Amino acid sequence: MLSTSFFKKSLTISNASVSSILNKLEALFGCVYLENNGMPIIGFSPKKYCIYQHEHTHIYNRNIDLTYTLDLNSGSIHDFIQISLPTNKEINNQKSINFNGGYIGFADYNFSANQSIQTRCKSQPNFFLGDYQTFLKYENDQWFFYSHEVEAPQIHLFIESLLAKNSEKKPSFKLKASCTARWSKAQYQHAFQQVQDYIQAGDCYQINLTQEFTGQSSGNLLDTAEQFWQLTDAPYSGYLKLDDFELLSCSPELFIDFETNRKLVTKPIKGTMPRYEDPILDIESKRTLANSKKDQAENVMIVDLLRNDLSVYAEIGSVTTPKLFEIESFNQVHHMVSEVNATLKEDIHPLNVLLSALPGGSITGAPKIRAMQIIEELEGAPRGAYCGSMGYFNYDGTGSWNILIRSIQKFQDEVSVWAGGGITIASDCDAEYQECFDKVSAMLDLLNTWHRPE
Repeated sequence: MLSTSFFKKSLTISNASVSSILNKLEALFGCVYLENNGMPIIGFSPKKYCIYQHEHTHIYNRNIDLTYTLDLNSGSIHDFIQISLPTNKEINNQKSINFNGGYIGFADYNFSANQSIQTRCKSQPNFFLGDYQTFLKYENDQWFFYSHEVEAPQIHLFIESLLAKNSEKKPSFKLKASCTARWSKAQYQHAFQQVQDYIQAGDCYQINLTQEFTGQSSGNLLDTAEQFWQLTDAPYSGYLKLDDFELLSCSPELFIDFETNRKLVTKPIKGTMPRYEDPILDIESKRTLANSKKDQAENVMIVDLLRNDLSVYAEIGSVTTPKLFEIESFNQVHHMVSEVNATLKEDIHPLNVLLSALPGGSITGAPKIRAMQIIEELEGAPRGAYCGSMGYFNYDGTGSWNILIRSIQKFQDEVSVWAGGGITIASDCDAEYQECFDKVSAMLDLLNTWHRPE
């Protein structure tokens, strides 16, 4: 039973990194962290969860000893969704979006694309949504324990005991060989030309062509997390562990904020230029991006696509574009970012909006369904969590979901990173190939420092 009030206690940990907290909680199922644009949260041991893997959906309920039992009466993901979130008519008017208890998880690219096309999925989890009634929040430079559960005082003492243990483990993660591109440059050039052929034939206007960098590894990907978060300083970073699957997000991109009063906000990224230590070169790089007609054309295609996606569920006349072609600077790159707003119809469930709008238009192309078919044909491997979405919904229907770019996924011994960009008729193959590395080279270089030859 969900308590209507919070149990809240400060935690006796100071100056602890997120990764060290997660390490101490790793024995608990479903450990998850979201940077949440400066409002960090950590969840663990969801009360129940829904998972999709190997083409099957299962729902599990938590036992008193924190193990889980399969719900033999569980149905589809939509059954889980319908019993999990209230309608928008029940959303209150809280002052800001922050996690206050609710549902945290992710949907991968192929799981989402399968709503419209036939696509292969990786054998790892493809969708996860957990009911997190107990969680940690970082407020006023301190971590606090929050819980809706009746057993909150006992759970608090248990979590305090785990965090108090002096159990700093030696990092276990290592690469057996450097993480390298699955495609050669010639293979990328061939795929690029096929995209151009499709554009010239009138099949599409833009394709987000991406390539995979893979390696064999052992140990916990979590061991690398703190260094990646420091490297990228990304507002929508995060981490999730589900048994032998780990997802590490360093994403700068918001997909959808579900705000109060049924407001929707999406901020597509299209257009990238590298950062430079030399301030003059850096300003010039930023100016080049701001003045790029090619990037503006690419960006506005995706803005139009997202306006269309949101309009399906929005009140008539509520879809607006308050920001267009703004330049935002991150640690490694400058990005061109626009913003689309809308007001959700009263009778629409917010999670249905999320699932129907995925995959995000900024990582597919236009028109969206044909773009996904071409991606499936050309890329040669399922993207998995890359280009999916990770985030949360509160019990009142507000929430925030990212686009999983600049992200690393590890399943069993395989670790992978992806990068790519939007291809239009005006694209230059060498420049697009270089853009892949502008986006991911710093992360690859850091990841490869864990290469420990056998």
